[in-house]
Amino acid sequence: MSEIEEIKKEYEKLLEKLSNPGLISNWEKFEELSKRKTHLEKIIEKEKEIRDLKNKLEENKEIISAQDEPELALLAEEELKTLIEKQKALEKELDSLLKDKSEVGPESVVVEIRAGTGGEEAALFAADLFRMYTKFGQSQGWKQILLDSSPSDLGGFKEIIFELKNGDVFSKMKYEGGVHRIQRIPVTEKSDRIHTSTASVAVLPTSKASKTKISPSDLKIAFFNSSGPGGQNVNKRKTAVRLTYLPTGLAVTSRVSRNQQENKEFALSILEARLMQQKQQMFEAKVSGERRAQIKGAKRSEKIRTYNFPQDRVTDHRIKKSWHRIEKILDGDLGKIVADLQSLNAES
Repeated sequence: MSEIEEIKKEYEKLLEKLSNPGLISNWEKFEELSKRKTHLEKIIEKEKEIRDLKNKLEENKEIISAQDEPELALLAEEELKTLIEKQKALEKELDSLLKDKSEVGPESVVVEIRAGTGGEEAALFAADLFRMYTKFGQSQGWKQILLDSSPSDLGGFKEIIFELKNGDVFSKMKYEGGVHRIQRIPVTEKSDRIHTSTASVAVLPTSKASKTKISPSDLKIAFFNSSGPGGQNVNKRKTAVRLTYLPTGLAVTSRVSRNQQENKEFALSILEARLMQQKQQMFEAKVSGERRAQIKGAKRSEKIRTYNFPQDRVTDHRIKKSWHRIEKILDGDLGKIVADLQSLNAES
């Protein structure tokens, strides 16, 4: 039996298990099986795409070999090259999915973006990165929850924190952590000079199975007035929340919602992600200091990626590779960059 046939059999068994009404009482098991089902569906759909493409290739080869209609044969020959390239790409994607099939991985990630060097332009760049990840997440079918933000005067962000969940979030976002650098003429620049600014990104994996159990007695909760966009309700009522974890003194805030309880839940999500990160740093030496290594103070020299507008080029310095069409990339077209990072890291 081939690997794909085994996956199809496993998928059928999963459907049977998920149809069991009693499973809903065991939410963690239901969530685990649902996640596995989603992954198997991706493999099955990818394999079907490859089969359909192979059928199309055979049809084109028959048209070319028949030589009955020269013009049609010429078109089929041109299309054949494109189809062969597409087949290679799909087979690579399928291979990646098959290798990843047993990885459980975190259920979600908390992403923190902070403006670094460059003042208002750095804050605008932080907003660009937020938009890029938002659009990319939408294309992947991920759910996004805004946890906290600190807007700047010109519509950027001094800091923005959000959660991404549902699907293979961690495997695609884990390479985004680090300092991102942008080179362009800022909207605030009057002399057409190119400026260099930075923003830091931290990607904190979260998992229900490994979350730190937080006792209410270990928390200090404070409420305060929100500031910035949001209307009179946000500014007049004490809806913003600050949570302090007393055993370590770690403090987090959330002020994005007009609802105090929602902000409390969002702040708790940030706190849990940071505590999980601290736990990993303590027990896993090789990732110790991972968050500090990702950020390193957002200095210009400690960068992982540069977005160069004059040259219409995005360069990832870890794998020494560049891609063009920078506007499209910042609009969420991260698929090729993510795939290249995954591929090169898998080989190393």
